[in-house]
Amino acid sequence: MPATLIGIFIKRAHTGPMDSTSSATLDEKGIVGNADRGGFRPVTILSKERWDDVMKDVGASLGPQARRANLVLSGIDLENSRGKTLRIGPCRLRIGGETRPCALMEEAAPGLQKAMQSAWGGGVYATVVDAGPIAVGDEVLWDVRQD
Repeated sequence: MPATLIGIFIKRAHTGPMDSTSSATLDEKGIVGNADRGGFRPVTILSKERWDDVMKDVGASLGPQARRANLVLSGIDLENSRGKTLRIGPCRLRIGGETRPCALMEEAAPGLQKAMQSAWGGGVYATVVDAGPIAVGDEVLWDVRQD
């Protein structure tokens, strides 16, 4: 079964709630409408399977929006992916590195910040290489094209 984009979340204001949406547009600054545009980590990405493992470790049942990541993927391992490029629908995103969990994670569930520190449990951050529309259900794969 191919890897899939299963969730899109947009943060409309800094420290604001993560709003779920079925589609979004990526541009050179990140996700259109997201508060964290441009800068060092414009798009954050989380593996659903890794999130499920972390939830099991801490005995919680929070949805992936609690992680405050923008994109949730299923069927793809993000660990040690720095420098790789993901294709999501027509778009390409270059992984910059691991997203380290902050103290807000402890507010979501006791022990969550520590549990996310292993095996890239906090997900990754990326920059947009090729912009365009994305939607829940889009296929996700590692891009072998070299730029």
